[in-house]
This record gives sequence, C-alpha cells and structure tokens, in this order.
Amino acid sequence: MNLRLALKAAAQFAVFQAAWFACVLGAAHGRPGWGVAAVGAVVALNWAWSDARMVEVRMTLLAILLGAAWDTWMLRSGVLSYASPGPMPTFAPIWILALWALFATLLRGPLAWLHGRPLLASLMGAVGGPLSYLAAVRLGAGAFPDASRAMLVLALGWAVMTPALTEAARFLNMERRPGRALQRRLGMATAHLRAFLRASSAAGPQVGDGERGKQEKR
Repeated sequence: MNLRLALKAAAQFAVFQAAWFACVLGAAHGRPGWGVAAVGAVVALNWAWSDARMVEVRMTLLAILLGAAWDTWMLRSGVLSYASPGPMPTFAPIWILALWALFATLLRGPLAWLHGRPLLASLMGAVGGPLSYLAAVRLGAGAFPDASRAMLVLALGWAVMTPALTEAARFLNMERRPGRALQRRLGMATAHLRAFLRASSAAGPQVGDGERGKQEKR
C-alpha cells in the first residue's frame, strides 16, 4: 500500500469513527435522527468519490440486509436491547441499520487488506464486533441482559459475517475487472484501427502520384 492509499484509508477510518460516535450518542440521548443524518452524509460522500459506485451501493444494501436480520434476531432472542428503538420495537432500529451502512464504507477501503484472507477477517470480526457493541452499550445506546452470553454470541456471529462481507466485496471487485479489461482492449483496438486508416489514407495519394508519373513517362 503506497502512502497515498494509506492516508486515504486513515481518513476514511477517522470519518467512520466520527460518524459512529454521532450515531451511537444520538441514539443514547434519544435523538437518533442526528446520527443517522451524519451516517447518511458519509455514505453519500463515499458513493460520490468511489471509483466503483455500483459496487459500493450493492455492498451497502447487502450490509443493511445482513444487519437487519442479525440485529433483529439478537433483539428478539434477548441477547441485547437498544436505546431509541423507534416505531417498530421488535425490529432492529434505524440507527443500527445506519451503522451497518457505515461499516460497508470500510469494506473496499481500510478493510480491503482482508480480501482473500477469510480466516484473518474472521478473527478480526470475532474481536472487533463484540468490542464495538460493548462500547455502544457503555455509551448508553443499549444493554446486555447477560454480558457474557452477549459477547459470546457477538463473537461467533461477527466471526462469520466479517469474512462474508469482505469476500463479497472482493468478489464484486473481481466481477467488474473483466469489464474494465474488455473496455481497455476495445479502446486499444479502436486506436489501432484509426492509426491504420490514417496511414492508409496518407499512403493513398502517394501511390496515385507514382502511377501518374509512370503514365506520363510512357
């Protein structure tokens, strides 16, 4: 990773952390809308600056769907409870889904080094996922009825979900590369054809002049 990419990844992670705190603290103080708006702005900027916008959009939607299923299951199983549950208290609240969308912004940036390394991604998820939830709980955005059980469930879940998401991002990156390679080849072929036509048109009059010279000599 060169310095430019490293700085970009560091900046992305810093913005991620700022939006994460805004979302969690907003939920903890009963104002989740502010945090959701901050996350929405970060996600929109990530899409705008991305070199593969549709890949980012697809990863965001995938992360939201996965997060909705996972956090709703944990809520209904009594693993944890959330502050600011919203109008549908038996489902994952909107601010949690916003955090999943925010997490998706890291998958092709700061976490790209985990692509093709599912075991390492699993280890990172098993550690980082529970710690993130624990931090949110300590900031007042939720509660663990049984902390030991919750941390175990979170570790197991994130050990599976993290490599699933990083490998999905890697797959979508690979999927778009053949299209880009084909476009480059077509561009090169078009350039060669244009060069050939220009050379042919330039040579045409010279051949004609030679023929006229021969006819005049005769």
